[in-house]
Amino acid sequence: MPARLAALQKRIGHTFRHPALLTEALTHGSWLQDNPDGGAHNQRLEFLGDAVLHFVLTDALYRTFPLEREGVLSRRRAALTKGGFLSQLARDLGLDHCLHLGRSEEESGGRTRASILEDALEALAGAIYLDSDLATAQRVVLAWYGSLDARLALLEDAENPKGRLQELIQPSHGNDALRYEVISTSGPRHARVYEVAVHLHAKELGAGRGSSKKTAEEAAARVALAALRKGSGGGLK
Repeated sequence: MPARLAALQKRIGHTFRHPALLTEALTHGSWLQDNPDGGAHNQRLEFLGDAVLHFVLTDALYRTFPLEREGVLSRRRAALTKGGFLSQLARDLGLDHCLHLGRSEEESGGRTRASILEDALEALAGAIYLDSDLATAQRVVLAWYGSLDARLALLEDAENPKGRLQELIQPSHGNDALRYEVISTSGPRHARVYEVAVHLHAKELGAGRGSSKKTAEEAAARVALAALRKGSGGGLK
């Protein structure tokens, strides 16, 4: 087996009993255009792996958050299985360096294309399931994600900082405790820069800038979230 694939197996946390499954998971359809005898490409494994990922994460979220409703669990699963996140996870594991791509796909930047990386990660999950069993696939996949609580906190902070801040504040302080205030506006009319501060009652939690009030409010919320996490929630008192 090539050294890069041996190293990949260490990174993903699984040694294949049937290495052909790993090769298939990493083989894009374009490879067979240049190598017609190159075996199977990864579309069937991607189909299977998509289901494996969804089951593994659904089960883990159900057990990790026993008090959450279906809608919240569905939203969190969607965040953990969306294309952009999966492609970044594939890069973290080094799949981009191990893909088998055809010449034209290689030259057009396919090794960095998010859709190709997403499909490869899903195919890898399917390959691990076929090579072992569901329990092993669960263990390996969840190790890629690490703490789901911490991973989701980072994702939700980045994607919906105002909503996430509201979720943290509301249980102790109610729905109307947060207030966003424009504290300065600068720049010409066609390129305004707004600075907004977010307050918990009379206490400023953070401030941020943006090209609109909305983006400035989101920036302020991210600063507030970071400060609250750094202070282990002390700023909520």
